Amino acid sequence: MASTADIKNGVVLNIDGQLWTIIEFQHVKPGKGGAFVRTKMKNVVTGKTVDKTFNAGAKIETENVDRRDFQYLYADGESYVFMDVSDYDQLHVPASVVGDAVNFMLENQAVTLGLHNGNPLFIELPASVVLLITHTDPGLQGDRSTGGTKPATVETGYEIQVPLFLETGTKVKVDTRTGDYLGRVND
Repeated sequence: MASTADIKNGVVLNIDGQLWTIIEFQHVKPGKGGAFVRTKMKNVVTGKTVDKTFNAGAKIETENVDRRDFQYLYADGESYVFMDVSDYDQLHVPASVVGDAVNFMLENQAVTLGLHNGNPLFIELPASVVLLITHTDPGLQGDRSTGGTKPATVETGYEIQVPLFLETGTKVKVDTRTGDYLGRVND
């Protein structure tokens, strides 16, 4: 058991069976009344953010979440196989944990997995990835009803909006957090 004095950014707490990571914290000592710790926490699994206040000296339960580098190997039915780059062990991660990250993962791509007691909790991708456009219709010159963009399918099967001048076979940089087109990549 730890106390509120151990609260720092990045510490993972176990509250009612759910894991929360501390994003921000502030120790407050008002002139009247007892001291307290004001925190902003993010749910490790769902990503939900909440504010919570703890009385100073209150007991809290901390958990250990390991962030380790893995390499995505392949999809295996309902799960995805990752390899630990340090000891080459393979880990099967269910599709529910991978979530939307599958839209931006290519084979042999480096990712960071968050593990708690050996169980995968979440996947962190790089901020952007380079993907190849596998299909897009030709853009019509003068067609501005869509704001100068058109749908394009990338090599993972995900559909993004790209400018009209891009063609099939072009490599583009895509933001993994929002799925937005960031720019064309020249080899």
